[in-house]
Amino acid sequence: MNENSINLLKECNSGCKNATDSMEQIIPYIKDNCLKKLVEDYDKKHIELGDECHNMLNAAGEDEKDPSKVTKAMAWFGTEIKLAVDDSNSRIAEMLVDGCNMGIKSLSKYYNKYKQAETKVRDMVFELINIEQDFMNELLAFL
Repeated sequence: MNENSINLLKECNSGCKNATDSMEQIIPYIKDNCLKKLVEDYDKKHIELGDECHNMLNAAGEDEKDPSKVTKAMAWFGTEIKLAVDDSNSRIAEMLVDGCNMGIKSLSKYYNKYKQAETKVRDMVFELINIEQDFMNELLAFL
């Protein structure tokens, strides 16, 4: 596996981790069953793709890229504060839409940066971008 593939795969894996961390933090606050099921379904999709990234990295003898502890702590704290003030469906959907948007932008940047990555890796990143776009589109109904 070439260096571009490894770097892109690490970014894809990190994106999946960030998404699942955020969704799993928010799920306990969700009161609406439809919204909760939607978030759980997309959490599962991120976990499955993240596991595939993880397995490919392990097969290549590479370590995963974990989000920094400071970044994770700041994101967790910010989410808790926002939800303490307003845990409505609309606010939860808004936060998740913002997360999807950030993920799409970040993944697109790396997708374009690592153009020499193997097709399978590029396809995985493109799949994650599509998952994020689909999730965001479905969340719009809850704003």
